[in-house]
Amino acid sequence: MNAASNLLEKVLPGSTKDTSTATHINNPSQHDGASAPASTMRALTWQGKNSVAVQTVAKPTIINPQDVILKVTGATICGSDLHLYHNAVVQMKQGDILGHEFCGVVEEVGEGVRDIRKGQRVVSSFQISCGECRFCRQKLTSQCERTNDSKLQDMLYGSQTAGLFGYSHFTGGFAGGQAEYVRVPHADYNLLPLPDDVPDEKGLYLSDILPTAYNAVHDTRVYPDDTVAIWGAGPIGVLVAVFAKQAGAGRVILIDNNWRLEYAQKHVPGVEVINYAALPRGRSVTAEIHDRVPGGVDVAIECVAGEYAKGWGHYFEILLGMETDTSEIVNEMITSTRKYGRCGITGAYVGFTNHFNIGSLMERGIRLIGNGQAPVQKYWNEILEQIRKGEVDPGVVLTHRIDLEDMEKLYKRFDQRSEEDGLMKVFVQTKHSAPPALGTPQLTRL
Repeated sequence: MNAASNLLEKVLPGSTKDTSTATHINNPSQHDGASAPASTMRALTWQGKNSVAVQTVAKPTIINPQDVILKVTGATICGSDLHLYHNAVVQMKQGDILGHEFCGVVEEVGEGVRDIRKGQRVVSSFQISCGECRFCRQKLTSQCERTNDSKLQDMLYGSQTAGLFGYSHFTGGFAGGQAEYVRVPHADYNLLPLPDDVPDEKGLYLSDILPTAYNAVHDTRVYPDDTVAIWGAGPIGVLVAVFAKQAGAGRVILIDNNWRLEYAQKHVPGVEVINYAALPRGRSVTAEIHDRVPGGVDVAIECVAGEYAKGWGHYFEILLGMETDTSEIVNEMITSTRKYGRCGITGAYVGFTNHFNIGSLMERGIRLIGNGQAPVQKYWNEILEQIRKGEVDPGVVLTHRIDLEDMEKLYKRFDQRSEEDGLMKVFVQTKHSAPPALGTPQLTRL
């Protein structure tokens, strides 16, 4: 049992046992409820902490009339997938199919699907919307009330968020898209047709990272001439910098401790960087920011996550199950932000944290905003048009093309974040994929 499970068991006795009874779970061992699989496919499955494997599993089938079966033509790996890899997210099961970002071609359509057609190129939202509840009607699809029946999440959060593809039974137990095929429920609401002038290598990223970065900027409210500090120079952080500049930010400062800072400077003109590992001994990120921006930044946005402890105290508390997430970066953001400034959290946090600097937040009037899982459908038509007009280019973070069969190696290499590999965002091809689009990376075998 991992640290997160230890803490949840203390707070909610019995809660770490699987409480999901959803009929939509698509674990390969369950074959979608059928007595035997009609056919098989290759898919990336979770095998335990720091262990994944590409296996032959049952191909999904139509369960509900609103379902679509998609031939996956492109998938990717996300920094948040590493939280599953590390077993930092509760209620993972051996054999779960991973992957919440994917695009493809419609192979089979349920009889209740109205707008999606067989043979259509589409990208899927990483969250699953019913399209009909009060939040979905407002395009706040990440808070859908009908697609996630996790009792544990209801007890822990006070209500459930939307179901997510390939992201544990805590978020509904849906099989993911790091596979050759995937079942998409409520397809009319969760699939966006891709025009011919948007190749998979660009359209794929409408599934998550583009709307997530866009939401972080607009939900936290970046105004013209604001100074914005961004913690984390991974793909999301770099795209937040792009969208912050698009919103008119006067200065953008990226904070991290590795080669990705240099990458960001090459691809986002005018971005400033702070390598916290290179600061003089004893000097804090907050002190560095206040020297550069007297009084603090207008906006701070977190693009890392809560599992990465910087200090030994939080490291051992997480290890011992005394907390699930470290508050270190959030505290750094609060003290680095000006009075009545705004702090947005878009990195993944699961449960509880200790030593939170609530005094600075309250006394200085800081607005702390949980950006949540971005409501993809709220933004994806707008961002799609920006891609078509050349106003935003997802290729700014695309560095590699990898084959599905190499994903076990990819997880290990992606987790290392080595400068030698230079991995930012990856396009994962399957047997259904078209050849690489012009100007995109060629295949790299790991």
